[in-house]
Order: sequence, then C-alpha cells, then structure tokens
Amino acid sequence: MKVRIGVAAGARVAEDPVALFGLVDSLEDLGYDSLWVPDVVTTPTLDPIAALAAAAGRRSKLKLGTHLIVPGRNPVLLARQLASLDRLSGGRLLLMAVIGIRRPDELAAQGVAAEDRTSMLEESLEVMRALWRGERVTFDGRHVHVDDVALGIRPVQDPLEVWLGGMVPAALRRCGRLGEGWMPGLCTPAEAERARATIEAEAERMGRTIDAEHFGVNLTFVTGAIDARVRATIQARRTDLAPEEVVAVGPGGLARQVQAFLDVGFSKFVIRPTVEPQSWTDAVEAVSEVLELQS
Repeated sequence: MKVRIGVAAGARVAEDPVALFGLVDSLEDLGYDSLWVPDVVTTPTLDPIAALAAAAGRRSKLKLGTHLIVPGRNPVLLARQLASLDRLSGGRLLLMAVIGIRRPDELAAQGVAAEDRTSMLEESLEVMRALWRGERVTFDGRHVHVDDVALGIRPVQDPLEVWLGGMVPAALRRCGRLGEGWMPGLCTPAEAERARATIEAEAERMGRTIDAEHFGVNLTFVTGAIDARVRATIQARRTDLAPEEVVAVGPGGLARQVQAFLDVGFSKFVIRPTVEPQSWTDAVEAVSEVLELQS
C-alpha cells in the first residue's frame, strides 16, 4: 500500500497568512503528502478554495485537499472553481465532498434545510462530474436545475475523484454508489473495517469497484493529555466510546493509530489537531520523525 499522510490546518493560519505559507513549506520539505483545509463557514477558518489556491502557488509538489461543503453551492460554478484549482495546481487537488455540520448557524449560512443536504449533494455530484467530463448538461432535479450548460475548462485529473465520509448506514451505501474513496473520522479500526465491507458490498451491487487504496481516516490528534473540552466534544459525538479510543495522544500515539489502521487496510490519513500548535513547523517536524516520513 502507498501510505499518504496529510495535515489539516485551522484557525491559526486564518489569523496569520505567514503561518499558512510556513505550514505549506514545512509539509512539503518534510515529505508529507498533502495540506487539508476544512470547510466550516461560521468558524474563523479560511475559505478552502482560496487557501488552497494560495498554497498551490507557494510550492509545486504538495497535494491540496479539502473537506468541501457541497450543499448550498451552485454546482456549475463550483465545478468551474474546482476545475480551475486543479488545473492551476497541475492536478494536485484532493476533494472530499461533505454535507456540512448539522448546527443551526452552519445550516443558516449554507441556506439549506438539514434534511435536504444529502439529496443536494448527490444531484450536485452528478452535474459536476458530467461537466468535468466535458459534457453539455441538462439536468432537472429536486434541487439542481441546469439547462444546456458546458464548462470551458476541465480539470487536469480525469476523472477528478470525489471521496465521501460518514459512518451511518445510508452514508456508507452512498459511498458505495457514488464515491471514489472513503475517509471517516472518530472511529476505531474495527469499525472502519466493518464499514468498508458495507461500502464494497454496495459498490459491487451497483456494478462498480472502489480502489483498494482509496480508504483513509481523519485522525484526531492531541499533543498532550486529552483536556476536558476535547473530551466533552468527543463524547457528545461518540457517546458509546471513550475518547482515548478515537483520539491519538502525542506523536507516539499517532504512530500507533496509523499502524492500527494500516493493519486493517487503510492507507491514507489526515491528521487533525484538536488544538493548533503555537508552531506548526515544530509540530509537523516532531510527527514526521515518529512516522518516518521521507521527503
């Protein structure tokens, strides 16, 4: 398996653009695979498309990933933005499509109803993929309506792959039907292994396959002990597990988590610190030494 490890940036790089460029430089120099910019509208984080465009111009090898909210966006304009970003970066875009956080302020910012998000995602993906293939698209869905539209620009990657997440049965089946890869978070290796079987069974039922190396995990990471705030946040989302089961503690704990997922066939990882380090350069260097990354 080709092991690939990325790092998700957060609020600190939004406060200080120099920190973003320093992180980009450190990740590429230390041999990381990718920078990831999450998409949460109402928190102090950068817009992922803008941030990744800036990162693309900074260095030439680092891949550019985002957990991008699709519902609420015009799929034609979004397809054009993403095709442009992939082309400007020389085909380095990594795309994970998400429905967004189920929180009143986030839903209001998206301008969508919670119950409409999954159908919006599916319709948007159908339209965007057709546009990326160079097709002239007419589509009349429940949410998306497109009349005889084609894009003047296509992504470098053909196809531009879209990964999905989620752990509930409906999300797993959706990934089997529509996803090119799967990357959940806050789960144990055993849970991920069982969920993968569900995804692959649904893909087979639909007459398709998902590349065996297109399974990864978002790894929640703390540099020290799990504090009360982090513990409460994790327990609110996973009442059935102790936080220690799904949070990697320190570089050593992170290495053990990575190995545990490798053992069940997962090879792509995005490290998501719960508290951003004062120095991203020092933090990613410490982790790279433990994970034995090669530049």
